[in-house]
Amino acid sequence: MSDTAQAATAEKPEEKEADHHPYYRPKDAATLILVDRSGDVPKVLVGKRHDKVVFMPGKFVFPGGRVDKNDHRVPVAAPIPPELETNLLKGSPKISASRAKSLAVAAIREACEETGLCLGRKAEGTKAQLDGAWQPFADAGLLPDPSGLFLIARAITPPGRVRRFDTRFFTADASAITHRIDGVIHPDAELVELVWVELGSKPLADLHPMTKNVLGELEKRLATGPLRHDAPVPFFHFHGGKMQKDVLAA
Repeated sequence: MSDTAQAATAEKPEEKEADHHPYYRPKDAATLILVDRSGDVPKVLVGKRHDKVVFMPGKFVFPGGRVDKNDHRVPVAAPIPPELETNLLKGSPKISASRAKSLAVAAIREACEETGLCLGRKAEGTKAQLDGAWQPFADAGLLPDPSGLFLIARAITPPGRVRRFDTRFFTADASAITHRIDGVIHPDAELVELVWVELGSKPLADLHPMTKNVLGELEKRLATGPLRHDAPVPFFHFHGGKMQKDVLAA
């Protein structure tokens, strides 16, 4: 997860709600948790951050980051499922369908940028349709495919922070990975290592507390069988200096 997405959930247990900064409206962000369910115990993909980065050095994180202003314009290989769009439209403030698409698409873009793993499908004419951050998809002849995403949770950075983010946490099965870009992970990159780790293993115990909350929600969902869009989606936010957990509702 990039600095942006990590900041979206950053709240140390001993910290209280800060009031020394003016109100900042949270920015949209998205995180993607890739899951490998081919074995007896599900595994999730985490990346180890460089030891010399300022924020969370050496920690294992999930890929993610801020939504780009043009993400809603990016053509996709398949639309997001109506049930996923319904979940994204729940809660407050109310958002548009294009903004819901931006959140799902951003999760795919960030995962590809930070891990080199891309969720997409082959399509004709992609080079003319994609550019900028989407160049790796264009080079591979792919369009992003959000059809296999599920919304697991939403979390908002506490008030009083200079950087505030409204993050949606998505998951997708590892089988949705259709392309791998070489050279993204290396000793000088933001993420220096990628590891598939079993749920409940040691690297996951070192995750940020809020991220562990979200992972716990995913683990509960996986324990009930195949992922479904009609499962309750938790919403983590802060009120009066304390974390609240609600369920997103229409």
